[in-house]
Amino acid sequence: MLRVGMECHPCQRWLTRIATPYLTQWPDVDFDVRTAFRFDGVEALLGYEIDLLITPDPVETPELLFTPVFDYELVLMVHEAHPLASRAYVEPKDLLDEELITVPVTLERLDIYTRFLVPAHCRPRQHRTAETIDLMLQLVCAGRGVTVLPDWLLHEDASGLLIRALRLGDSGIRKSINLGVRHDEERTSYIDGFLKLAQEMGR
Repeated sequence: MLRVGMECHPCQRWLTRIATPYLTQWPDVDFDVRTAFRFDGVEALLGYEIDLLITPDPVETPELLFTPVFDYELVLMVHEAHPLASRAYVEPKDLLDEELITVPVTLERLDIYTRFLVPAHCRPRQHRTAETIDLMLQLVCAGRGVTVLPDWLLHEDASGLLIRALRLGDSGIRKSINLGVRHDEERTSYIDGFLKLAQEMGR
C-alpha cells in the first residue's frame, strides 16, 4: 500500500492529475490518501504513518529525501473590477485595506504572511478563511476579498471567472510541489514509479 499525505490544499488538486495514471500503471498497489491539512507531514513520514508526503515546504533532514516535481508562482487573485486589477504586481502595503481570504492554517504556514507581509511589517485589514479553493474563488468573484493561490489554479479553476492574477512583488514568490520519502525507500518500485510519473507530468 502507498500511503500519501498532503500538507496543502492545492496539493490535493495536484494529486488528482497523478492518481488516475498511477493507479492504471500500478493496479496491484493499494492507494490511501491522508487529507488532514493541519497535520505535521514530516513527523508522519518519520513516524511511518505515511510513505510519501506532498508538500510545498520541504525540510532538510538526513532521514528524508525531497524531490521537486512541479514549479509554480503564488499570485494575488482579485476581481477584475478591483482597484488593483490593472497593476502588474502588488506591494505589501497594497493589502493594508484588503480582506485576505486564505485556507484555515496557522499564519506561520502561509507564504503570503511569512514571505511577503510580515517582512514588510504589514497586515491586511481583515483576514478570513475558507475551507475550499472553490469557495475562495467564488468570494473573490463576489468582491468579498482577495486571495493568494498558485498561478496554475487560475488556468484550471478560474477559467471564465472575473478574476485577475497579480504578481506578489516585482520578482514574485516562486514555489515547488515536492515529494518527500524516507531515504532508501525511493528505490521501492511503486514509490519510484510515483516519483517518476510525477516528474514526467510536471514538465
